[in-house]
Formats: sequence, structure tokens, C-alpha cells
Amino acid sequence: MTSLHQRIENWVPCQDNGLCIRDCGLADYREVLALQRQLQEQRRAGAIPDTVLIVEHPAVITLGARKSANRLLIDSEELARQGIDLVEIRRGGGATAHNPGQLVFYPILHLQKLGLDVSRYVRTLEQIGIELLTELGVQSGRRKGFPGLWVGQRKIASIGVRVSRFVTCHGMAINIQNDLGIFECMVPCGLDGVEMTSALKETGKTQEMSQIKALLRELLIRHFGVREL
Repeated sequence: MTSLHQRIENWVPCQDNGLCIRDCGLADYREVLALQRQLQEQRRAGAIPDTVLIVEHPAVITLGARKSANRLLIDSEELARQGIDLVEIRRGGGATAHNPGQLVFYPILHLQKLGLDVSRYVRTLEQIGIELLTELGVQSGRRKGFPGLWVGQRKIASIGVRVSRFVTCHGMAINIQNDLGIFECMVPCGLDGVEMTSALKETGKTQEMSQIKALLRELLIRHFGVREL
């Protein structure tokens, strides 16, 4: 099997004034993390345009920069026995989880050139998620002080971002039809009593991920004011 870095060599080059939107398929979290760091450096140097990676991950729990919010309910050895990877990263927020059927996207954007501050950027990510879920028949919304999206008291999407010299990495994860059992291994985002939900759980309907990714591409183009190449 070719690595993610080998596969991206076949991507069509982007023009300087476009938004590159790349579907990485099902890809290892650590590989995509390394790719984000590489693209972030290239974006800061002006070597590439704004880029968004769309991906699904094999089962993984990530620990954020806010240590008090990194609360596991089972130890790392048991996670390994269950086939769940554990990765410490430098992004906002606490522990969260990814697995197949969850839609994840990582924008590598130059906020200064887009005229966005971090708060407005996070609100834009939330708005993209709200509009996408609405198309799937799920009415979601924000909760003050808690980045991400909620359906009532149930959390359906998580956001954790990092900005370095105006360029973003990490991003947003939306539960579409993933196995929510992975969240029982941790306290999501360090919030006691939080119930996680998904589009499947809320509607009872499975979705074609390819169609959802196409919708996400349209929303990214609309909200970030650039066109896909």
C-alpha cells in the first residue's frame, strides 16, 4: 500500500489563487498530522495556496494541549488491545476521538489573507457544520463557551484548531455514521456527562460519504470565498 505522502504526489497542482480541496480517503491519523505540518510550512512560505484536507481516520483518540481536558477512562494498554491509537497533539481543546464514518476536515488557511481572526474562523467552521447537518436533516447549534456543535444537549461535532503565524491546522470532526462506542473510552473534551450523537443516531438514515464530501466542498468554497480547482 502506498503511503499518503506518496499518493499526494499524484494530486493535480493548484493555482496560486485557488482553494485546494483534497480527499485523503481513509488515512492514518499520524500520517495526516505530518502532512498538515508540511502543508502549514509551505502555506506560510507562500509555496501553496489555501488547502483543505478531507479524511476519515481509523480508530484513534487524540489528546489536546489542555491537559485538564485529556481524561481517558481506560489505560493506553487497553486502548491498544481494542485497536485504538493514542496520539498527543498541539491543538486547542482536550481529548477527542475519530473513527470511520466520521467526517473530518483540516483547513490549512492563511487567516490574515482571508481577513479572519481566530474567533471568526472558528465560527465559520461551526457554520459550515450547521449547514451541512441541516442538509442531512439534523438541526444543530452552538453552545456559548463550548466550540463545536450540539443537538440539544448531545454533541455531534468537535473543533480543535492551532494557528501559527496566521496559518491554521487541525480542524473539525462531524459524527455522521461512526461507531459512537469509542467515546466511552474517554471524557469527550473533558466535559463530564456529555452524550455524543451522530447524524445516523438522530435520523436513523445512513448516508453516502461521497455525497457528504461533495456538499462539504461546496460549503468550503462558499464560506472561504474562493473556488475549487
